[in-house]
Amino acid sequence: MTVTPEASFRLRYGSPSEVPPAAWTDVIAQQLAHRSVRSYRPDPVSDETLTALIAAAQSAPTSGNLQLWSVVAVRDDDRRARLAELAGEQDFVKQAPLLLVWLADLARARHVTEQIGQATSEGADFVEAALLGFVDVALAAQNAALAAESLGLGTVFVGAIRNRPLEVAAELELPANVFPVFGLTVGHPDRYDETSVKPRLPQEAVLHHERYALEPQTAHVDAYEELLNRYYAAAGMPQGWVRRVAARFGSVAGLKGREHLREALRVKGFQLR
Repeated sequence: MTVTPEASFRLRYGSPSEVPPAAWTDVIAQQLAHRSVRSYRPDPVSDETLTALIAAAQSAPTSGNLQLWSVVAVRDDDRRARLAELAGEQDFVKQAPLLLVWLADLARARHVTEQIGQATSEGADFVEAALLGFVDVALAAQNAALAAESLGLGTVFVGAIRNRPLEVAAELELPANVFPVFGLTVGHPDRYDETSVKPRLPQEAVLHHERYALEPQTAHVDAYEELLNRYYAAAGMPQGWVRRVAARFGSVAGLKGREHLREALRVKGFQLR
């Protein structure tokens, strides 16, 4: 069934007053329809589909064509179960037929640099190199996620891979200079209609013209809080977007182990000078 631009905007922003742009394509419609899927049928994701997803990922922008990322496809049930435990004991990671673990990868760049006779690859020791890897892998993974959804598959990103990154790295046998950034579960949605589009902040809270302004965002955040509380209440979920943000950033405990990422990165060879 074709969803109109008006319906797409109403779902994404949770308000019939949002007016969709005149510019509209099937790609934009697919993007606005994104939803997190945490319940999957057991049907496998084929090799042909995986090939298509990685081709989409490799078609994402990459700074200087450096391609500072890699990905590990995990289909083995036991390995997914172990990774699910490391990622906050999230059952959907174990249930999904395919888990893609996306990696910031400086190992390949260091290797080719040293292979052509460079004495060192010291340029990769700086924060800029790590940042490039993280940006590259995020762009690639989002391309893969959109491609999967265009094929009728469901996805959800798994940031909790970073809760215990060194143990994830050991499980995947990652060498030095390769770091797990996040996971992406992929599979055929079970009860897809029960997974709804979650409203986002109004554009006025995130879109700035010419200069950034923080204070005007307050009213829009307040309106969003009321809107999302209604969404959470209907879904039977704990309410409070502001509280969710504060729970993440109000204390070290909210980081759930990720306060140790700097040290974990250094252990894996990211010097961050």
